Amino acid sequence: MSVIHLESADDPRVSDYTRLTDTSLRRLREPAEGMYIAESSKVLRRAVEAGHIPRSFFLAEKWLPDLQDILDRFPEVPAFVGTPEILESITGFHLHRGALAAMHRPAPLQLEPVLAAARRVAILEDIVDHTNIGAIFRSAAALAVDAVLVSPQCADPLYRRSIRVSMGTVFQVPWLRLTDWPGALTSLRAAGFVTAALALQDDSLTLQELGAQRHDRLALVLGTEGDGLSRSTLAEVDVTVRIPMQGGVDSLNVAAASAVAFWECRVP
Repeated sequence: MSVIHLESADDPRVSDYTRLTDTSLRRLREPAEGMYIAESSKVLRRAVEAGHIPRSFFLAEKWLPDLQDILDRFPEVPAFVGTPEILESITGFHLHRGALAAMHRPAPLQLEPVLAAARRVAILEDIVDHTNIGAIFRSAAALAVDAVLVSPQCADPLYRRSIRVSMGTVFQVPWLRLTDWPGALTSLRAAGFVTAALALQDDSLTLQELGAQRHDRLALVLGTEGDGLSRSTLAEVDVTVRIPMQGGVDSLNVAAASAVAFWECRVP
């Protein structure tokens, strides 16, 4: 393995890890540079198991034994090792989850093959909170959703908070970013999907009613926090569906609602 001991926080070779706490910077920079950050030994291992390729590792020396087998698999990839103080001055936070790795983003998936292999799909429209994205992916993996599609303005599933909250399941569930939205709903219909939007409409089905219909292929559309789904999307979907509420509560957080909907509408 190629271990490089850092002597200074100004080392230009670790630019992938600088200012990791600057969300606005990182969400623009990482996709543009074809990389993402895997945070924690567990997440790093799941990324490698999914076939993702590291471009470098970044860790304190005490974590070297724990990751020895991973480092040995990629002897040509540099492993930057430093004191906790140097590492924190580079990233902006204390590394207490083992290690970081800068990973190459995998090639984008294509919509038609993804739909051909799926029976249950989640579509995320303009969801901006990375914690919600990660939680939705974790529920999708646990409740047998075959693919996740994200709208052009949706937050990045490969942002490190999304990955961490998902427990690495974002590497497990096939996903892709749509370029045409809500126009892509035409492709879903052509592939045999019923499209159902979670929305509080006067004519919405209850979730139980939708689940009882036992559709062979179903796409559940979830909208952004606060405002929900756009009018243009609601005009294009086949049906709208609501989760009946009690106790004076009008709706659930989008991540919680996704888990309920995925379970109720699971493949029979």
